[in-house]
Order: sequence, then C-alpha cells, then structure tokens
Amino acid sequence: MASSATAHTAVRRPLDTARPLDALRCDIGGPEALTRVVSDHLRRLGATVRDDGPGGISLDGGGFEPVTARTAWGSAGSGIEDEATAQAVTGVMAVHGRRHGSPRGLGVDYLATATGVLTVQGLLAGLIGQARGGSPARVRTTTADRAGLLAVSQYLAAAGADEPEAVEPAPGGPPFTSADGFLFELETLDPGAWAEFWRALEAPADAIRAGWRPFQFRYATACAPFPVDLYEVTRRHPWTRIRRAAALSGAEVCRLRTLAERAGEDDGAAPWSLRTLGPGHRAPVTAATADRPLAGLTVLEAGRRIQAPLAAHLLGLLGARVIRVEPPGGDPLRGMPPACGGVSARWLALNRGKEAVEIDIKAPGDRSLLRELVAEADVFLHNWAPGKAAELELDAEHLTAVNPSLVYAYTGGWADRLDDAPMGTDFMVQARTGVGEAAHPAGEPPVPSLMTLLDVLGGLHGTEAVLAGLLLRERTGHGVRVDSSLLGAADTLLAPALRQAATGADPRRPAGFRHPIRTSDGWIAPSDTSAPAVVAYDVSGMCTEDALDQLRGHGLTATAVTTDLSALHHDPRLSGSISRDAHGAPAVPDPWSFA
Repeated sequence: MASSATAHTAVRRPLDTARPLDALRCDIGGPEALTRVVSDHLRRLGATVRDDGPGGISLDGGGFEPVTARTAWGSAGSGIEDEATAQAVTGVMAVHGRRHGSPRGLGVDYLATATGVLTVQGLLAGLIGQARGGSPARVRTTTADRAGLLAVSQYLAAAGADEPEAVEPAPGGPPFTSADGFLFELETLDPGAWAEFWRALEAPADAIRAGWRPFQFRYATACAPFPVDLYEVTRRHPWTRIRRAAALSGAEVCRLRTLAERAGEDDGAAPWSLRTLGPGHRAPVTAATADRPLAGLTVLEAGRRIQAPLAAHLLGLLGARVIRVEPPGGDPLRGMPPACGGVSARWLALNRGKEAVEIDIKAPGDRSLLRELVAEADVFLHNWAPGKAAELELDAEHLTAVNPSLVYAYTGGWADRLDDAPMGTDFMVQARTGVGEAAHPAGEPPVPSLMTLLDVLGGLHGTEAVLAGLLLRERTGHGVRVDSSLLGAADTLLAPALRQAATGADPRRPAGFRHPIRTSDGWIAPSDTSAPAVVAYDVSGMCTEDALDQLRGHGLTATAVTTDLSALHHDPRLSGSISRDAHGAPAVPDPWSFA
C-alpha cells in the first residue's frame, strides 16, 4: 500500500475478492481491433467498462487517480494503419512465411491481440505504481508496430548475430498426414524418442538422421525442411499405428483440431486465474516512479525457453529487479547459435539485464537456498513441467509458507483445463486449439505457424497475470497465486473466430487473405480494406516504390513488406528505434512509450 504521505492512496479491498480491478471504472476509446482485448480483460479483472469512449483509455476509481493509456497501429504517417500493414512492416509476414518460401500474413489479428495485452499491462503497472507511493504515470502509449518487434525479437536478434544459423532456413515443416487423412503435429525434446518413433514406422535411417536437426531448431528458425521421405512414411500408416508408434517411443502426436471442435469444448474461462493466499504483505517500498512502477520489487524467475523468460523480461522493463534461477553450469540456451559476443543472440533477446544464480533444484541444500531467495522476493515465476513444483515442495503452498506476501506465478501449457492434453508446447497447443486453421485462409491446409505465436503471447499473458497479482496484493494485503497458459493465450487470440464457429459460420478468412503481392524487386502488402481493390492492378513488373505510388494514387493503402529483418534497424516507418546491447545484439524498443 502507498504510505499516508502520498495523495494517491488506493482503497484496500477485502479478502473475498480475487479481482484486482473491483470498484474501478474504465472508459475505452480507440480502434476496435486494438481495444477488443483491453475491454474483455479489464472486465474479467473486475472493472466496469464503457466502450466507445471519447478517445484514449482511462481507468480510475477505488481510491486511484486516473491511469490513462493510448493504443495505435503505429506513428502517424508511417503507413501502418491495420493488422496487415503492421505485420508487413515488422517482419511478422516474413517470419510466418518462411515455411512457405515467401512472406505470408497471419489470418488472425495477432498484433492487435498482443497490443491489447500490452495495453492492459501498462494500465495495471500504473495502478501498482500509485499503490506503492509513486505519482500517477503519464499517458502510456502502446503501438502494434512495437508489439510486432517484440514478437520477432528473437528472429531479429539471430539476423544480427556474429555467425549464421545452425540450420540454414528453407521452406518446409509439419504437419504430417496419416494414410486415413489425419493431419497431425509431432513433438519431442529427445533425439532418442524422435529416432524410435520413425523407426517404428520403418522410415529410412538417413531420413531420420537428416530430419532431427531441422526439427530441433524449428522453434528458432520458423521453418523445418524435412526429408520428403518422412512425409511419405506417415502417409503409408493409419492414425492408430502412428499413435501406437508415438506411445512406444515417448514422442507425442496431436491431431489438428478444427475451430468448430475447439468452440464446442470452450469453457469460456479467463486466460489466467488469480487466488489470494495467506496474509503477510510487507511494509511499502517507495522506489516506484511513474515510468518504473515496479522499481524496488524483486522477481525470481525459474524459466526456460520463451514463455516465462519473456514474462520476466517485461517485468524488468517496468522496473523490477529480475534474478534468473539457472541449473548448475548456467542455462544451456546461453550457447544456442547464433551468438553475439559469445552469447546466444536469441537468449539475449529475452534475458539481457537479468541477474542469475545457479541452483540445482533437485538437491535439498540448493532448494533451501532457493527458499531463502524466495523469502526476500516479491514474485516467484516459473514454467516447469506440470507437477514438478509440487514434487520438489516448491509449489505455492510451500513457498508462501516462507514468504506469505509472495506472488507465485506459473506459466504453463494447459492450465489443467483439458483432460486429453498433449505436451504443452507452442506447436502442440496450436494444433489442439485450431490456431492452424485460423492462421491460414480458406483453401489452404490448416497448418500451425512455425513462428512461436503462443510462446510469445503466452509470455505476455504471464506478465499480465503477475501484474494483476501484484495489484491484488496491494489491495488485499495478501499473497497471491496466479496461473497463465498457452491455452489461455490461444483462446484470447481465437476469440472472434471461435464465436463465429460456435454459431455455425465459417470462421476462416477468404482465400488469398493477407497474401502479399510480388513486385519486380520485393513485395507489397495492401491494408485489409484496400486488398479487394488492389487485385485489379498488375504491379508485378514494377519496382516496389512505383507500385506503391500507383496504388496510393488511386486512394489505396499498401506498404512494402520487410523481408530482411536486419533492415528493420533503419526503417523510418517504425515508432521506435532498434539499438544494440553490450554484446552487440539487436535490442527492440520497449513496447510502451510515454506522452
């Protein structure tokens, strides 16, 4: 809570609420595509929301001074005016299109969704800063172009590294097809399980060997050029045989579900959950500032890969001290190629600026050390495998016994909401929830994107959940457990499509939707509203600049598609500049800016 000396003391809420925005009101204005998620998530967190407000977004009540935000596609005059043009400029089309061999737009409004979640984060952070004694923040602006740069930050970092990719990017990737027509995704983190699965299906040994490396690095490169023999092998076997091979090998397979199937089982749950725990809120720290509302707070992060590290990275950008818990010898992903200054460029994209401590969580003595660190922390965040925390006595009930004021955060795969859920990784969740169908327009195979859509969006939801937990702690004086998941991220992303599917309407976009147009020296992407008219003009023989001039002369909106991510460093269309960190790795601008 803020001290009595501040003029912005929030009203403490009773314990029986797990909604941190109870008694607050919000007026929302701005582009509907960008405010859809803002409106929905603020309501789920307890605010009374009035859409179609006069301009920006204003949240107040419950003893708080107004917290204001603005959301936009990009800077005025940049040519970024909707989802399609934002994807084109920021490199999202380039990365998503790698598996196809040419840039492609995502059929879902991915950047609008991410921008909405980031906007909610900014609002929650502003309230936390006030409750901790800081002054009301200036207007925090979140733009879709910065959300796009954050989404491609790992790919951008690799493009600016000192060495090439470990696997040369080339078109290709899952899903595979069974003899009886089932499209499916395959997942394993174990090369032995990979080999056993394919041997059980009698795949050629050379194809098994050649396929592992592109499979292993597909998360990093957004493509997977598998030997054609592997696709042919699965087409010779029925789904039952393929599932048996997976069960025997330890690999996992998941049939691609449709949006209609997902809509039929959707429980309407929020994308995160919050639960108040025991009392014990520590004395207030007044280090918060308007621009760094989490200053003075400590986040202890035990995360691997993308989801939890990204969530903690954003908390660090808001001012928190972030300490990573790494295994003995350090996080092995520090050495993942390509490198900048001897450190993995991708790892730096999510972990620069964090402190680190090496702890063997399987060793009782090291677990005692972890508990000592937790006793002094404000947030403990992890994405361990389901059940691991309880097995090691490091779950919420164990750690809040050490620190009753702790916000305990788990970013997982499925949130225990599906009984038959496979491994909770990005591509498996995409397959199971219908993201593959939504990401591609009608007439195209419903294949999951090999861009890490849900890992990134899941990380954003993790940050949002932690901020909601910190605000709830300020308002109740109790510790809080928060859970977020890749499934919750998928539900947020797919909400409009699932509503259509639930009514029996076709949830997919029309054929050719968000397909860029080839010019003599590149690609252009029309805005969604201009796309139907653009097809009347043949620009294939024109250079990109002349093609854009012609279309704009007819009142149509289009922009050049970024195909080389390294060119983003000097792109004047962006609202923030890309810098270099101490290792020389590209660093994207913070997703928020201040008026």
